[in-house]
Amino acid sequence: MHSLHFVPATKQIPTGLPTMEFSRSPRRTQVIEMVSAFVLLILLSISSVDGQKACVPENFEYMAISCRAHSALLTDFGGVGDGITSNTEAFKAAINHLSQFESDGGSQLIVPAGRWLTGSFNVTSHFTLFLHKDAVLLASQDVNEWTVIEPLPSYGRGRDTAGGRYISLIFGTNLTDVVITGGNGTIDGQGDLWWGKFHKGELNYTRPYLIEIMYSENIQISNLTLVNSPSWNVHPVYSRNVVVQGITILAPVTSPNTDGINPDSCLNTRIEDCYIVSGDDCVAVKSGWDEYGIAFGMPTKQLVIRRLTCISPFSAVIALGSEMSGGIEDVRAEDIVAINTESGVRIKTAVGRGGYVKDIYLRGMTMETMKWAFWMTGNYGSHADNNYDPNAIPVIQNINYRDVVAKNVTMAARLEGISGDPFTGICLSNVTIELAKMSKKAPWTCTDIAGISSGVIPQPCDLLPDQGPEKIAACNFPTDSLPIDQLEVQTCSSGKYL
Repeated sequence: MHSLHFVPATKQIPTGLPTMEFSRSPRRTQVIEMVSAFVLLILLSISSVDGQKACVPENFEYMAISCRAHSALLTDFGGVGDGITSNTEAFKAAINHLSQFESDGGSQLIVPAGRWLTGSFNVTSHFTLFLHKDAVLLASQDVNEWTVIEPLPSYGRGRDTAGGRYISLIFGTNLTDVVITGGNGTIDGQGDLWWGKFHKGELNYTRPYLIEIMYSENIQISNLTLVNSPSWNVHPVYSRNVVVQGITILAPVTSPNTDGINPDSCLNTRIEDCYIVSGDDCVAVKSGWDEYGIAFGMPTKQLVIRRLTCISPFSAVIALGSEMSGGIEDVRAEDIVAINTESGVRIKTAVGRGGYVKDIYLRGMTMETMKWAFWMTGNYGSHADNNYDPNAIPVIQNINYRDVVAKNVTMAARLEGISGDPFTGICLSNVTIELAKMSKKAPWTCTDIAGISSGVIPQPCDLLPDQGPEKIAACNFPTDSLPIDQLEVQTCSSGKYL
């Protein structure tokens, strides 16, 4: 097994953390005609599981930041995989028992093949949750199985309603060394119940997410299929050293707020090799809302996004904000594919947000059938309450996009800063946008911005003056690596069961 050693990014990060490097899987060919067949295949695989059998190989292997000394099956604690019996107490009993091994090599809970109905449960430190390839976690439809918890301090309230929020299906706080993975097992949020409540105005609290880890470090979420989340799918918040890899996320494109992956006030995060079909942003980078985010003061920094494929007709591939009041800095995205998506990269902010979005780098993006290739707006409302500071003006600067090809686009870009406080340092280079037959007469809208361009087709607005062909590689992309890229994994196995 590989030795483990973490190279710290700054003095703020603890030393002695494990290091890992995931193997980079080749990109699947992404063609929009395949989407329906792909979704159907997933659903058929879910429905074909024999819920009465706990089929677990004698031995199996997977890659993880840490291997465990102790293993157990959910069935050892009364789990029943028939899709009908609640397993909430079985999960709680299993994890409570396994938590005694945190200081003795850690533990892993194996979820066998079957359909495992469950309400929310908490994971523990030095722990792996492993879903067999034919295991399906079904989120309970009994609202009483969902505890109501306090709103996040950097938001001051829930996203759907003022006040509290329902706890996420898989939840953890103040943890170290957590792996949530599988052989591409499935977590089904059965979100239709919650979407209906949202549309009918029947929610008393904010909807649950599928996976939320708070105030934690050394987190791996990998090799899973997430479907029909009630709201956001994966939400690491106030955490550091996070890897989200090999995740497939599927939701109806009309489902409300089913964001894919939302790193929120996180330091040193990597998102790679993910395929997302969503009713909202595929990746939404956040750091708190208005005066609450400003006071909490925890930015999202050192974020890598690689080999992401997104389909979201009504939202963005990568959104920065709108809750960005704690700041967003040093985001590096490359090798991105967007199909039938509203916008490629979108910056969302407003007067009252405060904070900043700066040092954003994108290279190598392919888009087809888009409304906007790029969108920035300084007029995105939706305040937490009426107590926001009207003098809290966000700073947007050093935004770099290069090596982009887009086809069948309605409008090249909509770039709208804040009057008196323009977005500055915008750089576009080597960008080719092929407009749709029904495109807007003016392919660019630019107000209150400043920057440069080089090798951009169609010619951008006057606020992005062309620097000539010699500057075609003008837009920066960092050559150094972040600490999250220096991590290594081990080959772990099912081990011996208790």
